[in-house]
Amino acid sequence: MPQESSHADPAPRLHRVVVIVDANSNPFELSCAIEIFGLSRPELGRELYDFALCAAEPHTVMRDGFFTLTGVAGIDAADTADTLIVPNRPDTHVPRRPDLLDAVRRAHARGARLVGFCSGAYTLAEAGVLEGRRATTHWQWADGFRARFPGVRLEPDVLFVDDGDILTAAGSAAALDLGLYIVRRDHGAEVANSVSRRLVFAAHRDGGQRQFVERPVPEVPDESLAPLLAWAQERLGEPLTVADLAARAAVSPATLHRRFRAELGTTPLAWLTGERVTLARRLIERGEERLEVVARSSGLGTTANLRARLRRDTGLSPSAYRRRFGTAVG
Repeated sequence: MPQESSHADPAPRLHRVVVIVDANSNPFELSCAIEIFGLSRPELGRELYDFALCAAEPHTVMRDGFFTLTGVAGIDAADTADTLIVPNRPDTHVPRRPDLLDAVRRAHARGARLVGFCSGAYTLAEAGVLEGRRATTHWQWADGFRARFPGVRLEPDVLFVDDGDILTAAGSAAALDLGLYIVRRDHGAEVANSVSRRLVFAAHRDGGQRQFVERPVPEVPDESLAPLLAWAQERLGEPLTVADLAARAAVSPATLHRRFRAELGTTPLAWLTGERVTLARRLIERGEERLEVVARSSGLGTTANLRARLRRDTGLSPSAYRRRFGTAVG
């Protein structure tokens, strides 16, 4: 009879996320990457990523000389990345360093996932990896980007673009949206929701939402959609319609549609469907195996609709999604 090994199985290798920092990089997007991918997660009971910063120089002056970054790994650390986040800088007219661009090309050639926040799309485009691909960047640079890189399929009025192994986000806060989207893609909706709670940030804004939201400073007491959204989130399993939401808000459906567009950059129906799919994903992650129960409890109605919506959002069937994310820690 074979003897049992006294050695425990080694822990699986964590997905390694590396961020390249370049001269004049924006501190905000760098901080977004650290917050989402670099922090310890004791509330989850496990770590999500192996994280590192790297730079081509031992001293890197950040945007406008606010501070100098030291003590990070050399640029060769980019060669160890499973996901490589490229630098973004406001001086988009200044060419990136050749050694930095070479690191991006090597990462792409070996199959690493590439991520650009804000003007990071310029870094990816300069490296030549965006030719013929979909991408976005901050609306402020959209015209200049198109003129300089006509071979890139720029989508200028969205929060972020997922083009498979290359993902790009528009300016500043959209880096948080894309970061949480990546966590959700890697670890499921339950884990992404936990990370968003720690950030005190919206768990999910669809990448197709507009970058610029028309919402003037109110001259009257707050009449935001927040109370309506909270009310609806508690009733997703009920047969809620846009008309029900409008009635609850005491406005016409047309007015509600305008308010959703102004405040959230989406439609009431798209928001409601997105919330229901997120709930369905969390139910599956928590162990519910009966698809009819998931469909009914999330408000998606039928198992056919559940399958279609889940596949559209994740590329996975319910059974494949369960196998991948069913052990998520709440």
